[in-house]
Amino acid sequence: MKSTRKAYGEFLVNLGRENENVVVFDADLAKATCTENFKNEFPERHFDLGIAEQDMVGTACGVALSQKTVFASSFAMFLCGRAYEQVRNTAAYSNVNINLCATHTGLAVGEDGPTHQCIEDIALMNVIPNMKVFCPCDDMSTNKILKFCINEKGPKYIRLGRNDLPFIYDETYEFKVGGSNTFGDGCGGTVFAIGSTVNIALEAKEELSKKGVNIRVVDLYSIKPIDKDTIIECAKKTDKLISIEDHSVIGGIGSIISNVLCESYPKRLIKLGVQDKFGKSGDIKHLYEMYGITKENIIKEFI
Repeated sequence: MKSTRKAYGEFLVNLGRENENVVVFDADLAKATCTENFKNEFPERHFDLGIAEQDMVGTACGVALSQKTVFASSFAMFLCGRAYEQVRNTAAYSNVNINLCATHTGLAVGEDGPTHQCIEDIALMNVIPNMKVFCPCDDMSTNKILKFCINEKGPKYIRLGRNDLPFIYDETYEFKVGGSNTFGDGCGGTVFAIGSTVNIALEAKEELSKKGVNIRVVDLYSIKPIDKDTIIECAKKTDKLISIEDHSVIGGIGSIISNVLCESYPKRLIKLGVQDKFGKSGDIKHLYEMYGITKENIIKEFI
């Protein structure tokens, strides 16, 4: 078990040892975002701009334009919310080579409550031209996605999380921009998932198989660009389609998948996620149960 934010912090340290060109920015949350690890080893290449996310994004973009490899981090609520104008107009409009890494996303922020639980970040980032959006589901996928982002042109938004997640992938995992990864080839249905919900979907898949229902699970780690071909293929080959996400169903992967289906292969999609509500302060497990982001909710759609 390891959180994707911790995997991010470890990745930065290893990259910093290999590449003196790497620079990391934070906004008074280095311990929480795990960029503190990089700060402790490379203090001269870590810049904490305090509670000034707009300034952080603008300054980070300026450094990125000087040919540095730049990572900028904060909670999703602050990186996408407070600094939205700078992300849109400075990073994306100018097509700056910057990696925006939000480490606290969705209801999984837990006890910090609705003011810190960003359930809109996918919608906000997905609509910005030039922006690429990725969401790893474990330690290995975090490393592979970040490694890809180092040399990828333009702004990237990497959606990371606070809570520990089980290991799903090993060294054979391959990241592809605009790609996805499918578990199983059952025809009973498809569950599309991202980040922390990939493991939930896989647990549901295992339990359903014991009941004679064979489904497939698709990890949509590349949210923008999205893997349209796999979505359409699953719509054609499986009986039922479900999306599950720790995000609002408005503007999240459910909405993105629906757009693909509407344009290419109209089919009903059941959307599991936050249903146009704010979050609450509480234990992650209980919050997921309260908002229906559970394997049980997936299973009951098939039984």
